[in-house]
Amino acid sequence: MKLKILVVAGDGIGPEVTREAVNILRSVAEVGGHDFQFTEAAIGGAAIRAEGSPLPQKTLEAALASDAVLLGAVGGNEFNSLPPDRRPEAGLLQLRKALGGFANLRPAFAFPALAANSPLRPEVIEGADILFVRELLGGLYFGQPRAWQRESNSAWNTMRYTRDEVVRVARVAFELASKRRKKVTSVDKANVLEVSQLWRATVTEMAAQYPDITLEHQYVDACAMHLMNTPRNFDVVLTENLFGDILSDESGVITGSLGMLPSATVGGAINLYEPVHGSAPDIAGKGIANPLGAILTAAMLLHHSAHLEGEAQAVESAVRTVLERGYRSADLLRAGDTRQAATSTEEMGKLVNGILNDTLDRHQSLHAV
Repeated sequence: MKLKILVVAGDGIGPEVTREAVNILRSVAEVGGHDFQFTEAAIGGAAIRAEGSPLPQKTLEAALASDAVLLGAVGGNEFNSLPPDRRPEAGLLQLRKALGGFANLRPAFAFPALAANSPLRPEVIEGADILFVRELLGGLYFGQPRAWQRESNSAWNTMRYTRDEVVRVARVAFELASKRRKKVTSVDKANVLEVSQLWRATVTEMAAQYPDITLEHQYVDACAMHLMNTPRNFDVVLTENLFGDILSDESGVITGSLGMLPSATVGGAINLYEPVHGSAPDIAGKGIANPLGAILTAAMLLHHSAHLEGEAQAVESAVRTVLERGYRSADLLRAGDTRQAATSTEEMGKLVNGILNDTLDRHQSLHAV
């Protein structure tokens, strides 16, 4: 397997956690004899400092010439005074649009070893395994017109979707559900918003093409409550851009920390992979960031771009094993627990990598026999 991977580590803790994810991918390539070629480029605040733009042209060109893009995080308080179209986040939005990926896949699952980390009772989250399919190129984040008129103290954004935009992301959700537990929950606000009425009607129409899939509709406010009360009732959750952003972040309480959540953006010419957590500038450079979300994001890259399903599962298994052995990054330590020291970003990466290498070596030996 040959794969060209552009690494855009970005800001804050992005470089720290991305480094550990890249180490995982290098191990997979080395043991399996794959040719993974890594190049690096700047994005977000790092690119603003170096190039004056949150998405320099050379970064965009490198991304479009790659097979996959692995991103860390963007953002920083020092850029908050800039206009929205010049902030670090604008570079990420521009990159997503250029790569063409319209479906953001965000898994949220309960790790038994982290049951005590969730504010929810263990019996509530036990067995929860949710895949959010978030439409990524439409809705309020991209709809026009949008403006902030300071002189009139008014601002507006536009939530806009076409039928075709809903059809293509719904198809992704139904196809993924067919390989899981065969249920799709479509989330909208159709009792208030016309755009949600279009969404609901289109998803219902699409469901007729998948008679073996159970479709249910929920309003976004009800869904937010049910995710916390009965998370096991969900399989694939399909929703638009803003709702998906909020609900998938909320699901971090199921896993125990936002630092555990990976994501992949698919559907375009080139897939984009990024952990859900932000740049966390308050802990950047301290070596305490949780790299497991980035490492699980690397597993998604192995699955969706490299099509190395066994290796992807081996990475996920290594993460579970490290947690079962009791290692915890700072965000995973329970409040008031002074009996255990936090595992550093680098050490956590090394632990996962060690277990992964043992697993891959055993697999190679069995395959050789």
